[in-house]
Amino acid sequence: MKNENSLKIRIMRSDNFTKILTCTLFACFLVGHSQTTKKSKKKPNILFCIADDASMKSFGAYGDTFINTPAIDKLAKEGLTFNNAYNCNPKCAPARACIVTGMYSWQLEEATNHYPKFPAKFKFYPHLLMEKGYEVGLTGKGWGPGEYEGEHNPAGPLYNDIKLKPPHKGISNVDYAANFEKFLADKNNDKPFCFWLGTKEPHRFYELDSWKKEGKKLGDAKVPPFYPDNVTVRGDILDYAVEVEWFDTHVGKAIKSLEKRGLLENTIVVISSDHGMPFPRVKGQIYEEGFHVPLIVYWKGKVKAGRSVEDFVSFPDIAPTIMELAGFKPHKQMTGKSFKNSICSNKSGIVDKSRDHVLLGKERHDIGRSNEDGVNLSYPVRAIRTTEFLYVHNIKPERWPAGNPEFDFRNVDGSPTKTFLTSIKPESQEYRFYSLSFGKRLEEELYDMKKDPHCMVNLAYHPNYKKTCQTLRTQMEKELTEQGDPRTLGKGAIFDQYPYYGKQFNYETGESMGFKKKKH
Repeated sequence: MKNENSLKIRIMRSDNFTKILTCTLFACFLVGHSQTTKKSKKKPNILFCIADDASMKSFGAYGDTFINTPAIDKLAKEGLTFNNAYNCNPKCAPARACIVTGMYSWQLEEATNHYPKFPAKFKFYPHLLMEKGYEVGLTGKGWGPGEYEGEHNPAGPLYNDIKLKPPHKGISNVDYAANFEKFLADKNNDKPFCFWLGTKEPHRFYELDSWKKEGKKLGDAKVPPFYPDNVTVRGDILDYAVEVEWFDTHVGKAIKSLEKRGLLENTIVVISSDHGMPFPRVKGQIYEEGFHVPLIVYWKGKVKAGRSVEDFVSFPDIAPTIMELAGFKPHKQMTGKSFKNSICSNKSGIVDKSRDHVLLGKERHDIGRSNEDGVNLSYPVRAIRTTEFLYVHNIKPERWPAGNPEFDFRNVDGSPTKTFLTSIKPESQEYRFYSLSFGKRLEEELYDMKKDPHCMVNLAYHPNYKKTCQTLRTQMEKELTEQGDPRTLGKGAIFDQYPYYGKQFNYETGESMGFKKKKH
């Protein structure tokens, strides 16, 4: 009997142990499953890095050989490069307005122009993400220049307190990478973040001959065919290169901050620039180098390394893409289309066959243009870029595309290159360079982008290309009509009537920002 009772006790203990073990293992499974599920549902962080006035070809990832951008090139090598990314409107404020709203430039009312007041009716993706629980921040240049309502810049709350001693005059004293590090240190670790790192470089002005201090050589510079190849232009391009490299330096430091904190694996890093370099015929102009921008996406483990995609994407597409990558539906105002599928695909080349073109345009950029119609006039343009062609419609060809000559072509930043070009006399053999940058343009322009990527030979009036022009213009205007473009609908005068919020300009004396009216 004693042995029997002892056996029963042992069996009961064994059963209890089995139950306890089973419960313990099941509990561990639930905890592990919960953690895995939580981890799988964790929202990605977003680091958006944008240069101010950097051309696509200024980055090694796009084939450049004389500007050193190792940090960005590494992200491209380990991530995804878009070869056909465009900014919709090649000037700071309107280009950035397209990014933050996810809308086409001509849909943004006053924000279509440069130096506007941003209408309060529009929503901004950084603010939308903030409402959905993201920690959001901005350092350097966000949306602008212009005015906006509310506490924060459309790109987010500002982190600009930490300063540094810049290596050259003209470079900002804002320590972008250190401010990003402070943001990371201050943020709630349980929340995902969305941060806008916007350097003010390579926007002018530059320290003259800073390239010499950096040990660069004049022979290294690449001079586009629309400029004369001389010491002045080469030196100016090398000074520009110094500031592009400064942008790369801060991108590299920001990546190290993410690595140090173990955040890089769950962070989507996007690299871009608002438009091309601040030189004549580039910034603010509807030619390839002005609106063709870099776009690199890095997302460890999610984006297949080394991919290169040919799909056409535009700045209005960025906001809906970021919203979808963060797990949210794009806001109903966003007329751009998400290219999340192009990012998450494993394919290179053409991923989405429907992305075979983009629309481009501009209205009023910098003031300094007037004629019998009044003052502060725009230079309205609409364009369509396909794989083969760039078709441009200069809607008011009687106006000066770079601003009036008596007001010193104010839609072109001051520079040694500009000074040289405007000093060329009509009798000079180099006068064609002046005309390419500052002269009036024909109503229609057509360029073969395979053979003529610098847009040097206008084919619009060649009989062999008449049908091509008609086809592209019809397609462009059909889409613009569907998008409600006031200019295409015959209501474009509204863009000239919106106030300008930059420094005012005296058209009688030409005095503004130290400029005096010239005689021409």
